[in-house]
Amino acid sequence: MTAALEVLATGPHATVQDLGRPGLAAVGVGLSGAADRGSLRLANRLVGNAEGAAAVEVTFGGLSVRALRPVTVAVTGAVCPVDGGAVNAVAHLAAGSRLTLGTPTAGLRNYLAVRGGITVPEVLGSRSRDVLAGLGPKPLAVGDVLPAGPASGPPPCVDLAPVAAPTAGEVALRVRPGPRDDWFTPRAVQELLSATWTVGAASDRVGMRLDGPVLERAREGELPSEGMVPGALQVPPGGRPVLFLADHPVTGGYPVVAVVLRRDLDRAAQARPGQILRFVPAAVSPPGT
Repeated sequence: MTAALEVLATGPHATVQDLGRPGLAAVGVGLSGAADRGSLRLANRLVGNAEGAAAVEVTFGGLSVRALRPVTVAVTGAVCPVDGGAVNAVAHLAAGSRLTLGTPTAGLRNYLAVRGGITVPEVLGSRSRDVLAGLGPKPLAVGDVLPAGPASGPPPCVDLAPVAAPTAGEVALRVRPGPRDDWFTPRAVQELLSATWTVGAASDRVGMRLDGPVLERAREGELPSEGMVPGALQVPPGGRPVLFLADHPVTGGYPVVAVVLRRDLDRAAQARPGQILRFVPAAVSPPGT
């Protein structure tokens, strides 16, 4: 393992992420890992890494790095200008050269993978930063040096991945009702599926706060804490749902009216504050799937 990249700028938020810590929820440790897992996997495939290798997750652009030795990298995810490369493409950086991500025009998160994978120390079997639990490597800061391991697979066989870009328009997400939809009136459940929801500014890797109609409860009181999963639409007393993302709590006491399908969460992770969401029954295929 040798020094590969020096961080020159981080943008609003940049962390190291892999595929997280599966199987530890029973002891209070959430999955965490990349918010858009498909984009992380793609970035790693482009540089010849195992799909679960650690990479940098960049929120709303602004990351700038300098190569400390010749490295092969790839950027995936949100649509943004890349000085020194391109989105969904392989770039070969000479020692001393820079790569900088601009502000996305569609989507929210990018992934920067380095051939060999970023090899910061593991915590509980993962290199992911869990922002809720405070586990894993700290968010990146200017001056950080990121090490990378030796290449473990064959060199990249493609230079560009022709994948669909995140939409800047309305995002439809498939949901299954429950497990606590009986805590809400039939009208509230119908409103969940018929209304448009706006991604709120107070959204992060833990959860996405949604602005829209108030979902009326059919019963009073609160639940004992129960297990939570990625994609849960938990409804606090204010009546507007929160969509749980990668760093969600492992338990919660507010009722969950529905759960977004796991395979739709990558698109949810690319939705930006102010963007419009719709929820559709799981039997319906939303546009772009």
